[in-house]
Amino acid sequence: MIIRTTSKDPGEGLPAVSVVIAAYNASAYIRETLDSVFTQTFTNYEVIVVNDGSEDSTQLEIILESHPLPIVYISQSNKGVSAARNAAIKVARGKFYAQIDSDDQWEPDYLAVQVRFLTEHPDTVLVYPNAIIFGDSPHTGMEYMKLNPSEGEVSFESLIQERCVVLTCVTARMSVIRSAGMFDEALRSCEDFDLWLRITKSGSRISYHRKILARYRRHKGSLSSDRVWMITNLLAVMEKALSRDDLTASEREVLTKQVELRKTTLRLFQGKHALAAGDAALALNRLEEANRGLRSPKLSVAIFLLRIWPSLPIRVFAARERYFAKRQKHLLAGIDTPRGIAC
Repeated sequence: MIIRTTSKDPGEGLPAVSVVIAAYNASAYIRETLDSVFTQTFTNYEVIVVNDGSEDSTQLEIILESHPLPIVYISQSNKGVSAARNAAIKVARGKFYAQIDSDDQWEPDYLAVQVRFLTEHPDTVLVYPNAIIFGDSPHTGMEYMKLNPSEGEVSFESLIQERCVVLTCVTARMSVIRSAGMFDEALRSCEDFDLWLRITKSGSRISYHRKILARYRRHKGSLSSDRVWMITNLLAVMEKALSRDDLTASEREVLTKQVELRKTTLRLFQGKHALAAGDAALALNRLEEANRGLRSPKLSVAIFLLRIWPSLPIRVFAARERYFAKRQKHLLAGIDTPRGIAC
């Protein structure tokens, strides 16, 4: 691991906030992210960028060197976002932890509002705001909380049931992040969801507000792109949580039901991937397994066609993916339910 800083005097007082940015092949967007940090009205912070074995390290380092922000820079071999964030947390000097992805952006008052909220609410250990979605997505311009609502108290059960979905742009008390064990480096995705669950089970309070303080980038992709990976990792987090011996009966019941639902959803998207690959036999197997739980009329039709005329649903699915990739809010997108992956 290499640590260096572009700051002229890194030892000049302790910052109130440590801003952590995990960077993997991030040179296309990270300058805009850094610009949004640089324009913060709250200025008592340090910035720690962790290069997680990027293929574009040269371009990334040129951007960091030329940026006016003082930056603590850590370069390590690729270990995943959990390890990257943990590397930053281990050297962070701030009382508060502020996390931003390398392609997202903050509004100028992000830190001011978030730090004030934590200062005025000493019982809250982590707070997240609302955001505007931007980028190459049909959801561009929409509020994050319109797509991923947060209603009621943030608890273990509300996180599992997705009644509360934590935006990735969080601000937290550094001591709590550390005492909770930081991010699980065995997880390559949904690592933040795992940490939020552990924080709630420790008895600490997570809060949110609806002020728009961030710009959350979404990238264009097919409806099922990366969902097998995502749901597989989400299941790993849920099954890890099931192994806890401090769950209440209600929490265990809710979690068990969600594990079964996610397994069904995983079979659905495995079936869709098989359709996209032209593997009718595997698609039929996975979609039949999924439909035992979903009992979807549309899925039943697809299964029937796969049995009697396999090439037809494969062609139809390919055309459908191209269509709904551009129109994700279309009413005919019902085959994708249950939707909403909490990570």
